[in-house]
Amino acid sequence: MSAGKTLRKSLKNSFKEEDVNLPKHLKHINLHAAGIDIGSRSHFVAVPEGSCDKPVQEFESFTDDLQRMADWLISCGVTTVVMESTGIYWIPPFEILESKGLVVKLVNARHVKNVPGRKSDVLDCQWLQQLHTYGLLEGAFRPTEQVCALRVYVRQRMTQVRYSSSHIQHMQKAMAQMNLQLTNVVEDITGKTGMLIIRAILGGERNPLALAGMRDRRCKNSEETIARSLRGNFRAEHLFSLKQAVEIYDFYQGKIEECDQAILSQLTLFDAVSSSADGTDTKPPTTLSDALQRMSGVDLTQIDGIGTENALKIIAEIGVDMSPWKTGKHFASWLGLCPGTKISGGKVLNSKSKHVANRAAAALRMAAFSLSNSKSALGAYLRRLRSRLGAPKAITATAHKLARLVYAMLKNGTAYVDAGQKYYEERYRGRVVQNLKRKAQEFGYALVEISELQQNKINT
Repeated sequence: MSAGKTLRKSLKNSFKEEDVNLPKHLKHINLHAAGIDIGSRSHFVAVPEGSCDKPVQEFESFTDDLQRMADWLISCGVTTVVMESTGIYWIPPFEILESKGLVVKLVNARHVKNVPGRKSDVLDCQWLQQLHTYGLLEGAFRPTEQVCALRVYVRQRMTQVRYSSSHIQHMQKAMAQMNLQLTNVVEDITGKTGMLIIRAILGGERNPLALAGMRDRRCKNSEETIARSLRGNFRAEHLFSLKQAVEIYDFYQGKIEECDQAILSQLTLFDAVSSSADGTDTKPPTTLSDALQRMSGVDLTQIDGIGTENALKIIAEIGVDMSPWKTGKHFASWLGLCPGTKISGGKVLNSKSKHVANRAAAALRMAAFSLSNSKSALGAYLRRLRSRLGAPKAITATAHKLARLVYAMLKNGTAYVDAGQKYYEERYRGRVVQNLKRKAQEFGYALVEISELQQNKINT
């Protein structure tokens, strides 16, 4: 037996309950609670003292062991279970325990850190069980099963897009090695013009004028400019690299289309559930935008900066039920888009927003970033903050505003109407003037508006 296993066995045998005892005056909230320390190879489970002869047991991560663990918990009278979100290893036991009718809560590992001292899997699972017994743990947000399935499809699509983008770089590298400057004259080489020219090159065409003749009429550069960029050294090894990069790119594009079909099918299930409630039979949607609108009841793409792809990412992460968050502020805080609060001795030490690995927040930040040149009210808001706070803080603040708009639309089923850049700037100017008048009055002065003629005289 290895030294690690010997130590673990001795800890299990010598563990005493008082090591993790909480104050006696705390009220027991969950009398039939269990705690699980999740691992990659095995899980340690703790149940209340007196439930069985061995209140702490180890179960391997195989499916039959997980089924045996669920049956053992039920036989011990356990009704609720808490576990840490350790990687992806928590998913199988979570799903099996939930299917058995147990109330399972997933908690952040940083929220359940024990006091410094001895640490083992046995101590961790009993510490979780103790905290959950006294109601000191709050479960993390987890959407419904349908939304979880949609999330898997959307994340898989994002993975395929990321993989395909790397092969676009391989295509650019192969062309650069042949001194084909197509990337300098075409905005996107995977667009219509770029792919027609690349496929023609792989088909054996070498005449620059013939290749430039495949230019789409919407391309900004002329045929002469494109022809100049296509005079290069067509070496066989570089053409081979380009051929393989294009083939792999096409393969991933096919997989992305399969993901789109799977996502559309999953969204159709949401529509079927909502339509079956009132007994009506609606025509299934044929596009992602229609499916998203039927699923949520609102069109999130009305918000400037949020397109169909961003709306899909957001809904796949949070669903359409906003009841887990009391207000839009709570929702924005959960996304990590609110200023932090780190105060000691009455002094603000740090106000940075907390770091949260949330894909919905990332999608909202990307939507906010795309508003840099927008003529909308949100675009004017971003530019005003960027001039005062800098780009990073301005993007976070704009993403916060977008999050609250999304929350309001999904919560109340209302539509978003953009007031426009001019309306926002007029309201901002009015607030500034009002503040100036108040400041002037405090110092015993009066702020008087001058006419345009007087302004011209002052300027001259």
